[in-house]
Amino acid sequence: MRTAVVRPATAADAPRIAALIAMGHASAPMDAEAAEAEGRHPAYAAAFARVAASGANHLFVAEQAGRVVGTYQLTALPGIAERGRTRGKIESVHVDPGLRGSGVGAAMMRHAVAEARALGIGLLELSSSKSRKDAHRFYERLGFARSHEGFKMALD
Repeated sequence: MRTAVVRPATAADAPRIAALIAMGHASAPMDAEAAEAEGRHPAYAAAFARVAASGANHLFVAEQAGRVVGTYQLTALPGIAERGRTRGKIESVHVDPGLRGSGVGAAMMRHAVAEARALGIGLLELSSSKSRKDAHRFYERLGFARSHEGFKMALD
């Protein structure tokens, strides 16, 4: 299989990014056709614009043969803890379901580590749904350690 090329996302990628996220949603994944239709919703173009306008957020896609097959977002989080060490949060890691296990995710995570270092990030964090046991093994193989229990609260 071809190696994925990881590059910064563009506004034109927003529908495909949204579709990948919909196909990989932990609690209610969509089939490819429904996900592609969902990705065309105008809310995703607006969301992409907000992410792109933020200097702390970096959205990437993995591409094979001209098709977007994966995505992730890296956010730099400056803080006071640990003498001001900047943390990076990796979010929305999704690979086309038909290509999982093909190296696309590993290529994206290698890219994320390199980008984080280039941005001066000293610690990378990510979270994964408790139900995603395969993803947990994947992240551990890449050197991520289970270190915290996560919490969230929906505000809308």
